[in-house]
Amino acid sequence: MFERIEIFDKRYSELNTKLYDPSVAANADEFQKIMKEIKGIEPIVLKYREYKKALETQQEALEILEDSSSDEEFKKMAQAELDEAKNQIESLSDQLKILLLPKDPNDEKNVIIEIRGGAGGEEAALFCSVLFRMYSMYAERKGFKTDIVNTNETELGGYKEISFMIEGEGAYSLLKYESGVHRVQRVPETESQGRIHTSTVTVAVLPEADDVELEINPADLKIDTFRSSGAGGQHINKTSSAIRITHIPTGTVVECQDERSQHKNKDKALKVLKSRLLDAKVIEQQDAIASERKSQVGTGDRSERIRTYNYPQSRVTDHRIGLTLYKLEEILNGDLEQVIDPLIAADRAEKLKESMEE
Repeated sequence: MFERIEIFDKRYSELNTKLYDPSVAANADEFQKIMKEIKGIEPIVLKYREYKKALETQQEALEILEDSSSDEEFKKMAQAELDEAKNQIESLSDQLKILLLPKDPNDEKNVIIEIRGGAGGEEAALFCSVLFRMYSMYAERKGFKTDIVNTNETELGGYKEISFMIEGEGAYSLLKYESGVHRVQRVPETESQGRIHTSTVTVAVLPEADDVELEINPADLKIDTFRSSGAGGQHINKTSSAIRITHIPTGTVVECQDERSQHKNKDKALKVLKSRLLDAKVIEQQDAIASERKSQVGTGDRSERIRTYNYPQSRVTDHRIGLTLYKLEEILNGDLEQVIDPLIAADRAEKLKESMEE
């Protein structure tokens, strides 16, 4: 492990020296490339330097304790330093192991989230709007930007489906755990008898595809324009600004009607299309990922769920890690860290366990 980190440490010093080279400073692309590499290895290098400093402190303390000429008071101080250094070394070693785990190449990307009603009809559609609000508020807390791509609204203000982008550094690393079936248990707004109903909503989280990752032949696209419309079929505007793009080879269809500009709607629709096609490509190449995603996203059936939101008990349960919190209102108001942080920790622990077994 430490041989590998030494290589990072050496490379980190080389890269920082390069930044002072006038030819690099004058080349914006080269400068950006170096800064990106520095950013990628800096957490490991800085943590490693802390680790080495703790090792030095431990060695110095041991030398004092082994020196017969040291007085007792001095030895007591050295013993305290030794104990603290040992704890630091153990903690820093664990942190370095986590930092060295293979990273998801998509972690720093923006995300496209698609929420669709599953079982439950109008109640599922209403809960789609609740989840959209939750993710929007979470994004705001993180300083991310939310941009709606397409909506299919119902008469009561819910969504049969809604897709939107969340833009921000590391958005995918946080929100990728949201892919799957979300179950809600509550008395529906449409129910007069006060009975608790169970409905489901599917959430798909896709990393935004880079242009270099996927090239689409324009000849493979069928692009149609139509008038944007809202719930009840009422036209939002009278121009054909909405866009429908069909990828002919796969039959993938994406619509975007949120913007008044046809050009902007086309750009957004292409981003979603590329992300869907890249996601499908990755799944096709990796059977393990395919089976995992199938279990996460599923079909909206009640038996395939990752999380339950129980209104009568104000309870949120994430079934993957057995986490139960009686903080429904806080979480639906965007305080998703309470769920996402434990999921990240559990994921890291599992990866660490696998790396140690290899």
